[in-house]
Amino acid sequence: MVVYNVTISIDANVADAWLLWMKEQHIPDVMATGYFRDSKICRVKGEEEGGLTFAIMYTAHSEEDLDTYQEKYAPQLQAEHTEKFKGKFASFRTLLSVVQEFQK
Repeated sequence: MVVYNVTISIDANVADAWLLWMKEQHIPDVMATGYFRDSKICRVKGEEEGGLTFAIMYTAHSEEDLDTYQEKYAPQLQAEHTEKFKGKFASFRTLLSVVQEFQK
């Protein structure tokens, strides 16, 4: 199992609209591809100048599923995000390999 983490710093002036779009459009579109079992959107706490930072975590069923998602769907979905919020965000992506999962 792998976690695909996207960290985004978004301009404070568009943060509310961005968060609403992420919740109602973008994340549901990503989840509809069927390659992820769950997702979370988290607010990164800390000092920020002019923006708010969020981490969006998608848990893929397998690394192969993530690879397929990145090949088939990620370019279009990332382009939609860039077009809508161009010049208003900075982002980076991290791939995390889950060593062990704990649940209560």
